[in-house]
Amino acid sequence: MYGVNSGILLVDKPQGMTSHDVVARVRRLAGTRKVGHAGTLDPMATGLLLLGIESSTRLLHHLVGLDKEYLATVRLGWATTTDDAEGEALPAASAEAVAAIARTAVEVGMAELTGTIDQVPSAVSAVKVDGKRAYQRVRDGEAVELAARTVTVSAFDLLEVREGDGWLDLDVRVACSSGTYVRALARDLGAALGVGGHLTALRRTRIGRFDVAEAGALEGLDVAAARLTPAQAARRTLHVVEVDADAVRDLRHGKRVDAPAAVRELAGGTPIAAIGPGDVLVAIVERRGPQLKVITGFPAEEVA
Repeated sequence: MYGVNSGILLVDKPQGMTSHDVVARVRRLAGTRKVGHAGTLDPMATGLLLLGIESSTRLLHHLVGLDKEYLATVRLGWATTTDDAEGEALPAASAEAVAAIARTAVEVGMAELTGTIDQVPSAVSAVKVDGKRAYQRVRDGEAVELAARTVTVSAFDLLEVREGDGWLDLDVRVACSSGTYVRALARDLGAALGVGGHLTALRRTRIGRFDVAEAGALEGLDVAAARLTPAQAARRTLHVVEVDADAVRDLRHGKRVDAPAAVRELAGGTPIAAIGPGDVLVAIVERRGPQLKVITGFPAEEVA
């Protein structure tokens, strides 16, 4: 069995905390500084964070690119400098223009932002520009123009509409590829409708096959009880090969082993989890011809 502090932890991030704040809290709870995360959430956002503890941080590279799902609220009526409620409000549209927006127009606008699209990230994003985060350049007073990136929005569903004086709130569900900015969807939908828009609430509900319903609240979190073992997490994320004790020994010594027939059709370079007796994650491997080569090993000393 893995040591008590090793594993993948699902945390339901509360509003008002940065992802780094959550990592710092888990470091104290787990009694180790070796904690990392697989993708940030803005302070205003809540929901699922995936954290790696001890050697399981080596798995995070394979979790960062998983698709994600969110519940969000888009407010139509004005845009902001950050595309969310934390930014400075830009000039608002007239109350008459907002009131004239039909539900069908909203649905058409959302449909046009669904599928494979080119999206310009928010200026206050974590995208690096010449080695420096875009949000830091904005804070330093620089004008930032980011290039569009191709992302996939597999679902942009309208759940509920609420009307107010000069604003229209849309509760939506978004399923998308990694790297998609829901704030930018709010901005672009508002722009397409001619009234501006920004995000007022965001909750991440899913990352790959990990669901927020499984996540623990940060307050009173029992790290040892809440964690998934590296093998459990890898089974949800990667192709898997079961290896015997002899193959475990060879892989731990950096040797190649024969690839089972089940993975010989996978493209070379595809990461595969090699799991040994006792449901222990031995290594991440890739196929090289008829054999498997270690990409990332996991330390034997964590196995009792």
